[in-house]
Amino acid sequence: MTLASVVPAGLVAGTWSIETAHSEVSFTVKHLGLFKVRGSFTAFEGQITVTDAIESSTVAVEVDMTSVDTRDADRDTHLKSADFFDVDKYPAMKFRSTGLRFENSGAVLVGELTIRDTTRPLELAVEAAGVLQDPMGMTRTGFSARGELVRSDYGITFNMPLGDSRVMLSDKVQIQLDIQAVLQTDATS
Repeated sequence: MTLASVVPAGLVAGTWSIETAHSEVSFTVKHLGLFKVRGSFTAFEGQITVTDAIESSTVAVEVDMTSVDTRDADRDTHLKSADFFDVDKYPAMKFRSTGLRFENSGAVLVGELTIRDTTRPLELAVEAAGVLQDPMGMTRTGFSARGELVRSDYGITFNMPLGDSRVMLSDKVQIQLDIQAVLQTDATS
């Protein structure tokens, strides 16, 4: 796979702000060893800084952990507690990229994820959706990213045994990001 086949045509150097109204930060965890439970965060912000040398581009995102939404208010309250995110003490999750590499299978965004003041490396497989100019004249780009983390690596160890070899929640969490970003223009030009 070549660099040109991974980077969308029209992706220019500059600062691209993530547009939260058209983006999603979500996760999936196995429940009872059988079923997938999905959730998302509704409040986040971030920037993609694209450089002429695309491999040097960076991504920085901050997620408001109090905005967790699993479509179940009681579960969301539990996730916000000290058993999981401990949002009173650690209200934000942060990701910052440290590199971008290209492999036969595509692009991999390499970075550091911080949850509960614990920072660990994280790799996300990235797929570009393209670049276009919208009807309002704004330049937009889109990306999807997928990855996996081990929640106990971040001190999130709450679980319940089920009486056999299974536990209530898997330690592995799937991460899904669908991001739309808008190229920022200099108002003085």
